[in-house]
Amino acid sequence: MPARLGGLILALAAAQPAFTQQPADGRGASDAPTSLSTRATGSDWPDFLGPHRDGKSAETGLALGFSGEGPPIVWRCDLGQSYAAPTVALGRLLHFGRHGDQARLTCRNAETGDELWTIEHPTDFTDMLGYNNGPRASPVVDGGRAYTMSADGVLQCVTLADGKLVWRIDTTEKFGVVKNFFGVGGTPVVWGELLIANIGGSPAGSPSDVYAASGRVEGNGTGIVAFNKRTGEVVWQATDELASYSSPIIHQHAGQTWLLALARGGLVGLNPADGAVRFEFAWRSRKLESVNASTPVAAGDRVFISEAYEPGGAVLRLTDAQPEVVWSDGERRRDKSMELHWNTPVLLDGYLYGSSGQHAGQAELRCVEFATGRVAWGEPGLGRASLLLADGKLICLSEDGTLRLLKATPDAYTQLAEWTPRSADGEPLLGYPAWAAPVLSHGLLYVRGADRLLCLDVSGGRTLKNN
Repeated sequence: MPARLGGLILALAAAQPAFTQQPADGRGASDAPTSLSTRATGSDWPDFLGPHRDGKSAETGLALGFSGEGPPIVWRCDLGQSYAAPTVALGRLLHFGRHGDQARLTCRNAETGDELWTIEHPTDFTDMLGYNNGPRASPVVDGGRAYTMSADGVLQCVTLADGKLVWRIDTTEKFGVVKNFFGVGGTPVVWGELLIANIGGSPAGSPSDVYAASGRVEGNGTGIVAFNKRTGEVVWQATDELASYSSPIIHQHAGQTWLLALARGGLVGLNPADGAVRFEFAWRSRKLESVNASTPVAAGDRVFISEAYEPGGAVLRLTDAQPEVVWSDGERRRDKSMELHWNTPVLLDGYLYGSSGQHAGQAELRCVEFATGRVAWGEPGLGRASLLLADGKLICLSEDGTLRLLKATPDAYTQLAEWTPRSADGEPLLGYPAWAAPVLSHGLLYVRGADRLLCLDVSGGRTLKNN
């Protein structure tokens, strides 16, 4: 479907995907505040799933023993209603949550937990299926600005230094978004001068929600929308696809830049410079009450997508036209390779590691060969889990709040350590559901449960290396 352009097309030919705060990456580092970090080594974690949206940390020399009393708890804080993971940049940690009738972004000193500032906006969002009424999307830091997307579709930009509002847009109202089961869940992505989000608007007069529409919701050309990250103005908009809970990624291969977004109906590949749609690949369950939530994983000319309700997983080869299917669970009635619910897998040395299964009782942590879909191993009994790759090992956070350290190997499931953070009286500190993936920055590991965030020191007092 042709892209529908809106506003001025920015000159982005020389722009590159921007993931760190260094001036060379074009993320507006000139307006970034002075870093509060006292740690000279290590990396920031300014985006969803890390600097490259792949669940990987470059830090090495870590002390990752989770046995016994576990790593020291540096600080902890209570959270509002939310499923969102925090982000860390320039010595500041941002977390986004629902407090009463306000969606509140909080900035803390990442090393001490001291609150630096907050900013709020009203919200009356109600989850249609009775789950959490707070935000799903993580804050994104770009130079001296931070961006958030609330569960009811309020997209905003604030200053990182003091939390002052730069711009704010109610995307639900502006684009006519029909309310979905769990509201808005995808984290927008920064690319050059753009902030790009899966919006999924509908024509005026559309039903109020997905049930009122009996699942038959139409698009209005605002499936993916790019905003000027400094002003909030619409730069381009494209596709009739509706919004999912997956977050888009930027991927480069053979001199070509792709925006890959797993929307409600399937994978969309676009040119991020102008919104030109290169392909739309259908990938969705026939069930009304189903979602696409896992973020795509791309390597070279291949991209992996997955969902847990019917089709399962697939690897596609990117071409100049419609992508080619390398392997697909959609062709199998049973014995599907990887059915991801809300977690995103980690790709290492040709193997995907992720939690396969829609429900906790049926979930398996699996290792799957990226090229073929062959299951190398599966480990049941962990519930649904999220992963972080650090120092050559997998940090696994199960939804019951248990942390495990695993070997990242296709040979077999090998657990190196296990630990459940507890209070002095023995009560678990991470309440169910611990659904957000762990975050690692400058030797500090951040993990969250239903209503609490913990900061753990895994540096071991060593000098960290940043590869």
